[in-house]
Amino acid sequence: MGYTIIDAHAHLWQKQDTVVDGLPIYTTRQGRSMFMGEERQMLPPFLVDGVNSAEAFLANMDYAQVAAAVVTQEFIDGIQNEYLSTVSTRYPNRFLTCGMCEFRKPGFLAHAKELIDKGFKAIAIPGHRLPLKEDRVWLNGEEMIQMFHYMEDRGILLSLTLADGATQVPEVEEVIQECPRLKIAIGHFGMVTRPGWQEQVKLARHPNVRIESGGITWLFNDEFYPFRGAVKAIREAAGLVGMEKLMWGSDYPRTITAITYRMSYDFIVKSTELTEEEKRLFLGENARRFYGFENLPVLPYIKNMSE
Repeated sequence: MGYTIIDAHAHLWQKQDTVVDGLPIYTTRQGRSMFMGEERQMLPPFLVDGVNSAEAFLANMDYAQVAAAVVTQEFIDGIQNEYLSTVSTRYPNRFLTCGMCEFRKPGFLAHAKELIDKGFKAIAIPGHRLPLKEDRVWLNGEEMIQMFHYMEDRGILLSLTLADGATQVPEVEEVIQECPRLKIAIGHFGMVTRPGWQEQVKLARHPNVRIESGGITWLFNDEFYPFRGAVKAIREAAGLVGMEKLMWGSDYPRTITAITYRMSYDFIVKSTELTEEEKRLFLGENARRFYGFENLPVLPYIKNMSE
């Protein structure tokens, strides 16, 4: 195919069983989960046991010729540190896994230090899930800043998603000023399709900040494949910060309940709105440099039975 492809935003879990905003989230059957009051198709229906395993993901990655992936975390999946630690040990050249703490309560700094000592090279903060009204958790709060300095000094990456628009952008600006060497990857393409998404993208004007597109096919789901609006948004973001600051991400596995894993990047490959060099940077080269992936496999194309 001519591209090294790296997925900058994916999820794995052994068991989904947690509570968010007082509402339960847990596996039911045939890839479904009870999600905050309603049953939703959380996984493809053939994953009947509800386990979102590294091995199933690797099968998708090999089929789609995706060399490596960054596995971030989200409160709606429950904290998966124990499982992800084993994943990174078992498949060190395929996965970079992020640790996650209970950031909605004070006292997370000590846990973050433990995760880093255990070998995690990145920490994930689902900022859009933090309390934003009562008992608000500030990304530029004292304990957060202490953690970010600790991460910066040790070369630990931050995987961060933000609430819609510019709600948390001033907080991140302060974090960047405090910790200019801290590498930050902002997910969900700035919550593109929401008003003010460009303000999140503009954070990548700072040297150590990148924007990754995990969830972009979800955000443009109403439009569906080939996601021309998503391509237009990528072009707009490149105009704001440069294509070298943008990275592809899938938000696997939730997005592949609607499309195949290959389709989550294939619309980029087939687009006539992007140059070959822009595709090369966006699909993998930017992520390879930013995350430091090495010894990546060269994956052959396997012909489908339908071809």
